[in-house]
Amino acid sequence: MFSQIRTRRSTAAPSDQTGRLRAALDGAEAVAVGAGAGLSASAGLAYSGKRFKAHFKDFAEKYGIEDMYSGGFYPFASPEEYWAWWSRHIMVNRYARAPGPAYGDLLKLLEGRDYFILTTNVDHQFQLAGFDKERLFYTQGDYGLFQCSGPCCQETWDNEGAVRRMWAEQRDMRVPAELIPRCPRCGRPAAMNLRADDAFVQDGGWFAAARRYEDFLRRHRRGAVLYLELGVGMNTPGIIKYAFWQQAARNPEAVYACVNLGQSFCPAEIAGRSVCLDGDIGRVLAALRGGADACEP
Repeated sequence: MFSQIRTRRSTAAPSDQTGRLRAALDGAEAVAVGAGAGLSASAGLAYSGKRFKAHFKDFAEKYGIEDMYSGGFYPFASPEEYWAWWSRHIMVNRYARAPGPAYGDLLKLLEGRDYFILTTNVDHQFQLAGFDKERLFYTQGDYGLFQCSGPCCQETWDNEGAVRRMWAEQRDMRVPAELIPRCPRCGRPAAMNLRADDAFVQDGGWFAAARRYEDFLRRHRRGAVLYLELGVGMNTPGIIKYAFWQQAARNPEAVYACVNLGQSFCPAEIAGRSVCLDGDIGRVLAALRGGADACEP
């Protein structure tokens, strides 16, 4: 349908676009939210800059790692060092709540509405903010889950206790060897439950969430549906962005909205029913709740 991905950026003022988005939200019978990394970044979970230096200064100095994202791919020489990095990464991005109000503001805006959230984020911030887990589908995994690196089975297990202990007991960028996590079934090394390759485990909880999302889409094929995309980039556009474009195009009563700093656009085919806001997501959500205008510095 969008074979050439012809896009159009809005020329309206940010305040006008915020007003259009508020009207679309107020008039929606249902809201499908698609959330990417930009939402967590707006909420204060930056993977670079001061926050990275505060938590990973030692790794940065020893290996020249420049941000948390690239550090996740670094070929550490030992599992003790690998898990020192990852336990620290998980603690500050999964078990710590985002300092900014973006998630809380979104929750307030969705209260009393029929909504569902599809997200590529793996930091669990929706549930930490109080969202109903039955309305969430984490497609790419969860920092809070381990799986077998084989994998020998399609199962995951909670990692909070293991991560907190590795985080507390690591010294000189290494965890004690006896804390290295292993699969409770086969004894292989554990791995993060993240969609990085074909070894990614989609467990029973993943499939149950997928079914709930599919049911939501079936119930809202028609009618005033708002497809609200927040902070979705072009790393995996097929999961949220392209899917939302197609769903909005099939439903003439639907509105597509994209809020993203520097990457807000839509196809020409649905431009007349789209709201594109190039701005900070947290500021836009605050404006929708009646706070500062989305275009204020």
